Amino acid sequence: MNFKTIKPHHSIALFVKDILVFEEAEKNQDTVLPFFADGYPGLMYQETENGLFVSPHNKEMPSLFLYGQTIQPIELHIKGSYKLIVFQLYPFVLNSFFNITAKDLNDSCYDLNLLPIGAKSEKKLLLYKKIDQQIQCITDFLFEVFHAKKETLDFTIRQAIQLIIDHKGKIPILQLSNKLNITARTLERRFSKEVGISPKQFSHIIQFQQSLEQLATKDFSKLTDIVYANGFADQSHFIRVFKAFTGKTPKRFSAKT
Repeated sequence: MNFKTIKPHHSIALFVKDILVFEEAEKNQDTVLPFFADGYPGLMYQETENGLFVSPHNKEMPSLFLYGQTIQPIELHIKGSYKLIVFQLYPFVLNSFFNITAKDLNDSCYDLNLLPIGAKSEKKLLLYKKIDQQIQCITDFLFEVFHAKKETLDFTIRQAIQLIIDHKGKIPILQLSNKLNITARTLERRFSKEVGISPKQFSHIIQFQQSLEQLATKDFSKLTDIVYANGFADQSHFIRVFKAFTGKTPKRFSAKT
């Protein structure tokens, strides 16, 4: 499998974190791609020989779709060759851009063919064969949506998201609300509306991602190094959170990486 990360064009960088491209040319290959909570919803375009299925739902995915917060671990199952293009979205645009209740997309997806502008973009994507052309097509689609909906975006929540990321999930909610000059209750309400989860849940996901990266790269001497570096109360708390997001204990996960 070939994998690469591409930085988005500056016109959409406000709301797109990264563009991920997965490719496999082998027609006799069975591929399983695990996905864990990372705090970012996304837009995916996929071309596969025999369909793209999501486990444990065993659901076949459309060619162009949105997905929300991935809270429970999932796997993508693909038989044969494939191309996947994923635009990771900062999680404050689903409600404003697509008139979708963000919480309804948690561990779920939305077929963009159901929107006129999405169906139009999907037809264009099928005409292109090169990845750079397809990325430009999706970029144009998202910029068109942004241009139409930018007045409805909650930039305070965009700032809250960035502060949580910058503090690696370890900023207290009261401190966060004080920095934004809003009450903690208002922050909770607006954050949940736009992102689909609470700021505390989002913080936990960012902490988990930091620990996952440290575990995957073997950047630790003992497990407690990860525990305290990432703001977990103790080792049992870390193990409990890690297992909730991956379905595996840190020890079992580390043994397979």
